[in-house]
Amino acid sequence: MRKWILIAALVATPVMLAAKTQPSWLAIEGRAEADSKQDEGRKPVATLQFLGLKKGMKALDYMAGGGYYAEILAKAVGPKGKVTAWNPEAFVSSDKAKEKWVALSARTPNLVHNKAAFDGFAAPAKSYDFALFHLVYHDLYWQSEEYKVPRTDPDAVLKKLYAAMKPGGIVGVIDHFGAKGDTRETVDKTHRIDPEVVKADFARAGFKLVAESQHLRTAGDDLSKSVFDPALRGKTDRFVYKFRKPK
Repeated sequence: MRKWILIAALVATPVMLAAKTQPSWLAIEGRAEADSKQDEGRKPVATLQFLGLKKGMKALDYMAGGGYYAEILAKAVGPKGKVTAWNPEAFVSSDKAKEKWVALSARTPNLVHNKAAFDGFAAPAKSYDFALFHLVYHDLYWQSEEYKVPRTDPDAVLKKLYAAMKPGGIVGVIDHFGAKGDTRETVDKTHRIDPEVVKADFARAGFKLVAESQHLRTAGDDLSKSVFDPALRGKTDRFVYKFRKPK
């Protein structure tokens, strides 16, 4: 009996998520149309509800990219909350990226955009109640001269993140299911990651896995193909993990 109670607590189903009231976190004036088009596949409201985001939180969007989630996070935490969007500088160096962030920041007063070298993330101790890795955790195992991505030590990154989280703080990880094997090789070829690697990394860092959700699962995904394959882009099988820093 205890085993089944534990499983029920750990795994949230789409039915459970759907039962929650849907807040108006996507009703953002001036939001980019390209971002809105991704809502159906990404299910951001259900995802953030599952992860436990609340008003007033101090949140981090790690490798925020173009700010898709950062903007939603800022709306969700409200004016008393704050969001730090952190990006590797090389990822947002184009004129198009700069223009988008200028516009996004101008209409989002509780959002701060920080940039540094790929492996240069830093934050004061106990800064955040909530942190999010959306389809980027695998990049800690990626290396690319073209995109100025050095060989990175995921353990070192998570050590800094652990220190930056408040006791009881939540870290959400959403990523593409990847095959078992050499992690760096898998990431280099497909930009996917074996979920067991993620669990092990966070456990070593001191985080506890408290829940996982099935609401972004997709049948028929070919784990040998890159997530950038036109036939798969936006339709990959994804896992959603909720980790917590012990109080």
